[in-house]
Amino acid sequence: MTEPLPDYVIPALSRGTVDRAAHRRGDEEWLAAAWADDATRVLSVEGTTLLVDDDGSGPRLALRAPDIAAADADPDAPPYFLGVDDGVAYFAVRATLTARGTVRPASLREVGAVLDDRDAGLAAHAVGLDNWHTTHRRCPRCGAPTRPTLGGHVRICEEDGSQHFPRTDPAVIMLVHDGGDRCLLGRQSPWPGKRFSTLAGFVEPGESAEQAVAREVDEEVGLAVTDIEYRASQPWPFPSSLMFGYRARATAYEVDLRDGEIAEARWFRRDELRAAADAGDILLSHPVSIAHRLINDWLAGR
Repeated sequence: MTEPLPDYVIPALSRGTVDRAAHRRGDEEWLAAAWADDATRVLSVEGTTLLVDDDGSGPRLALRAPDIAAADADPDAPPYFLGVDDGVAYFAVRATLTARGTVRPASLREVGAVLDDRDAGLAAHAVGLDNWHTTHRRCPRCGAPTRPTLGGHVRICEEDGSQHFPRTDPAVIMLVHDGGDRCLLGRQSPWPGKRFSTLAGFVEPGESAEQAVAREVDEEVGLAVTDIEYRASQPWPFPSSLMFGYRARATAYEVDLRDGEIAEARWFRRDELRAAADAGDILLSHPVSIAHRLINDWLAGR
């Protein structure tokens, strides 16, 4: 967790390399031909879980030909078109996942940080789409059923014809520091006693991301912040967030746990946090999260 990082590290789920080829989504003839092509590759998804091939050299997506993937796919869920890479089309299907040989189900949280760049992007895209389709089967205007179109990137109401697009909820996640050698980390009430991470919260209507940073820090730990600095963003399809990562400098240091979301918040010096993490006295964020990137950037003095 505390090993030195390169000058710039892309968050784990922001590493996608596949061309999403949005211009192909409305071309039903092209989509049908791509689905019929044996060279096309399909990943299977069930909620936030995917099929991976793990032969001991590191997990990778278990990508299969369309006819093989379709055999155990949900017949009521059409394929989701994910894009094209080096002339190969990629789709995802919803399926009941089972282990076979070296192929096993694995959660995106578990493998997202160790998949290669292409697979990490495909996995995040597929999980985000499937979560949305699962929970948005009816029109929010009239309640009538909706049907998917445009390769799974739009749903159309069968009653009023309105179009509905995948939901993305903006959220901010921020490392609060003192302008010197200390950062503030918090532990949410449901977490184990050793788990600490950065503060975070959703952006509210009519609010900028920077305003959300200041509000959330004030609500959670009672501190005002300044020097709010954007660092990076990452999709977080659990189920539908986009995380905007920031740093912010506190103007005072006495913590007031105001809203009950944070059970404990502590200031850590760099050397203290490194030593505690290395010894297992503190459990920091999983590498799949953007909090991991923010904390390691700070530990590296960037």
